[in-house]
Amino acid sequence: MTMLLDPGMDLTLRPMRYPDFYERFRAAIRNTWTVEEVDLASDVPDLAKLSDGERHLVHRLVAFFATGDSIVANNLVLNLYQHVNAPEARLYLSRQLYEEAVHVQFYLTLLDTYLPDHDERAKAFAAVEHIPSIRDKAEFCFRWIDSIGSLHRLESRADRRAFLLNLICFAACVEGLFFYGAFAYVYWLRSRGLLSGLATGTNWVFRDESMHMEFAFTVVDTVRAEEPDLFDDEMAAQVRTMLDEAVAAELAFARDLCGDGLPGMNTADMRRYLEYVADARLARLGLPPVYGSTNPFPFMELQDVQELTNFFERRVSAYQVAVEGTVALDEAF
Repeated sequence: MTMLLDPGMDLTLRPMRYPDFYERFRAAIRNTWTVEEVDLASDVPDLAKLSDGERHLVHRLVAFFATGDSIVANNLVLNLYQHVNAPEARLYLSRQLYEEAVHVQFYLTLLDTYLPDHDERAKAFAAVEHIPSIRDKAEFCFRWIDSIGSLHRLESRADRRAFLLNLICFAACVEGLFFYGAFAYVYWLRSRGLLSGLATGTNWVFRDESMHMEFAFTVVDTVRAEEPDLFDDEMAAQVRTMLDEAVAAELAFARDLCGDGLPGMNTADMRRYLEYVADARLARLGLPPVYGSTNPFPFMELQDVQELTNFFERRVSAYQVAVEGTVALDEAF
């Protein structure tokens, strides 16, 4: 029987070997959104209210966003799609690529709105070249992209281990840590009544990224079930080292953004939050926690309850398209 990482390109959807992947694809389709639904108009006057430190944070944040999802999409196309040998899984990866493209469009629109000055905008798009804290995060990603760039077939145990480490890096460290750190700044601003348009778009991106991360972890679960010898103590140690490096890179970014501290946001609290998130990623992989930190941000505890829609928002951000069936108007809600 073909296993998930066996070399080749299986094209047979029936009988379906991994129906969970197909259901994830269908769920993603139901959660379609477009950038045109995000209203950034109220953000422009909010930007004028920010202090110099807050404005620096926002500019650095959108500069990271400008290239972050493009890096994820590149790894998906160059490395992941060719090695996950199940057509239903590739359906999901195709959908993920579309969602990454929507995120890139959102951040393009965000930068065009937030940075009307042409030169400032050009610097933001070139952040990986001249902003050290962003360059270091990008180089971390590129190192893991390059780590399996020459693998065209997973012929050996070493090849499969290398693939798993790349997948875990992008699930746990990039989407699961770098982006979660970035989202925390957005929701901190929202908790102060600022940049509601950014927060609305981020709600949708947050949901997409959470689904991407969980799909990747499910691929890891599947491979571990099929080939349990791949995920040994050596790999567990490599994962812990990888996450430690990611926390360090994201903490350097936090120092850049926060400086000496802002009201309700500082480097010490961000360190605790990143360690808390890193422990959650280790737990999802069945590994013991390393840091033992707790979440210092109440606004992120609230954000974890993602599907509770706030009906007083300008737009409902947790919805599904093509809702089917009927609703009886006398039902209790």
